[in-house]
Amino acid sequence: MDLVDLIDFEDLEDVETLGTFRRPNRHRIRQNPFEMCDNDFKYKHRFTKRFGLKIVEIIHESIVQDPRGCPISPELQVVCALRNWARHEIQDDTADLYGISQPVVSKICKKVAGALASVSSRFIKMPATIADQEETMRKFRSIANFPTVIGAIDCTHIRIKKINADDGQLYINRKGYPSLNVQVVCNADLKIMDIVTRWRGSVHDSRIFRECRLKQRFEAGAFSGILLGDSGYPCTPYLFTPVLHTNTPQEETYNRCHIQTRNTIERCFGLWKQRFRCLLRGMFGDIETARMTVVACAVLHNIAIDMKEDIFPGEITRESTSNTGVLQQSVHNTLRGTIRRRQFIETHF
Repeated sequence: MDLVDLIDFEDLEDVETLGTFRRPNRHRIRQNPFEMCDNDFKYKHRFTKRFGLKIVEIIHESIVQDPRGCPISPELQVVCALRNWARHEIQDDTADLYGISQPVVSKICKKVAGALASVSSRFIKMPATIADQEETMRKFRSIANFPTVIGAIDCTHIRIKKINADDGQLYINRKGYPSLNVQVVCNADLKIMDIVTRWRGSVHDSRIFRECRLKQRFEAGAFSGILLGDSGYPCTPYLFTPVLHTNTPQEETYNRCHIQTRNTIERCFGLWKQRFRCLLRGMFGDIETARMTVVACAVLHNIAIDMKEDIFPGEITRESTSNTGVLQQSVHNTLRGTIRRRQFIETHF
């Protein structure tokens, strides 16, 4: 009897499970997410359809695909990325919702992040003209009557997956998990005006500022205002920190106004991470994709503020980045910075 005669062809499914036969392709149905009603769209993506279409318009040329085969539309790519970043959803769930595969969702998120990062200079920028700087300082002064402030600066840790390379331990921060230490400068509207994402979690905030391009621009006199930072930064003529040991009522008033005004950066972090839960719960791609995604979320955050996108009412960010009212251990202040701050206090407080 031939070997073929011994095969029970009714049991081919059992043979298939052993890998003898190729698994049949699954037919996936792709739907246009912009055909949803406004409420359903916002519930699923945490943003309005108007916002989604705006993002498509901005990066359309960068993410359009070859029309041959079965290309994924720019609209579908954008909503996949938005849903993945805003909800921090498992990519398999996003893939099933839109009729694509998980590896494709991963590639889409990387592509959209790169496209948004490439246009970041249009949406993340310090005020350049004198009029823009004066308007920024006016808005900051309206908070607690602290004059000449052009930005609030601080760093926040964005969790990443564990890195097994030789230098992986350098990404472990003081809280014991791997992260990127991201430096941000924001304005009184909570918009991000400058961002640095290239530093590991173990690097101190003061070193990031010391080696960033923004510091060079302040030293070159590009801005007429000052930055406000916590005591983790050195006090310089262009970056004021709190007075650790106050001796006069003027210094106490200065500290109180400083804390109230600098609180904008803490609120910025809270709102930013509330909009994009991937920043709050962690990135799981490679390190370069994580950096691009952080910048992409900063671009989207600024656009959302410009378009007055609301967040879901009643939500509270689980991670608290605020240290308002707590004076951290100070690094070494510069002599010029201490003298300049004393003169500032005597003049304005």
